[in-house]
Amino acid sequence: MNIQSAISREIFVPRDEKLLVSIEVRRRMKRTGLSLTGRNKKYLTFLCLSVTNSRPAKVFITKVKKFQGTRQFAKRSQWSVEQLRQVNGTNPDKDTPEFDLVFDRTTDQWEASSAAEKCMFVQVLYHACQNYWEAKLGQEKPTSPGGQKTPGAAESKKSPAATNKTNFINCQPKLMGDACSVNMVIYRCKIFLNRMKTSMTANQERRQREAAGKSSRSRSKSSPSPPAVRKMGNMMRRASQVLSERGERLMKADDKTSHMLHGARQFAEAAQRLALKQI
Repeated sequence: MNIQSAISREIFVPRDEKLLVSIEVRRRMKRTGLSLTGRNKKYLTFLCLSVTNSRPAKVFITKVKKFQGTRQFAKRSQWSVEQLRQVNGTNPDKDTPEFDLVFDRTTDQWEASSAAEKCMFVQVLYHACQNYWEAKLGQEKPTSPGGQKTPGAAESKKSPAATNKTNFINCQPKLMGDACSVNMVIYRCKIFLNRMKTSMTANQERRQREAAGKSSRSRSKSSPSPPAVRKMGNMMRRASQVLSERGERLMKADDKTSHMLHGARQFAEAAQRLALKQI
């Protein structure tokens, strides 16, 4: 099961919502203006776009987190499309992973894990907003009992849905096209390949860490600890000293044996000469 399916099953299905798209993101900048560097290793953050199954349908943007060491996803924040004032793509000329979401009371600056994920999220969000505001505008249009518009009613007062409509700025024109276009297929393929690459890299790094751990454990088992090394060194020095002393004693004993042998030969020769003289 992929991540989007798991998030949908744990977070949105129990709330009777349909998950349209989810992407992994990280904050590009804190609200205080300080830059963030690196990816937080303690948890992963996902931005999810969902729509209710009930009618009239409502569209929500939900922030979901997955903490390290756990398999469950946790819902953190949720905003409705009516609270979304602006979507800033940051660059209208090329695919980039950065984008900003401006709500009524906050502004979040995000960076997706890839440019393809950001483009897909913005494209789906654009069409979801368009459908929502068109449906809301149709509900707010005054009609007569016969189903005809009341003359002058639309011109007398501007619809709130028209004034609160979400604005998309600095977004590429292709993101405003058909959600089922070739661009969407290309983005999904890019996301799939990027996730496969990330997964393969993570698996390779894990295998390298496991191999390094096994190697260090084998070295620690085969080689004694520093105190044991010092103790073994002392024992080797003492044994070497004992062998050296024994060698010296053996050499002295050998010299004495040679001297005694030489004396015995001289005594035997003298005794032989004395015996010859007596004959």
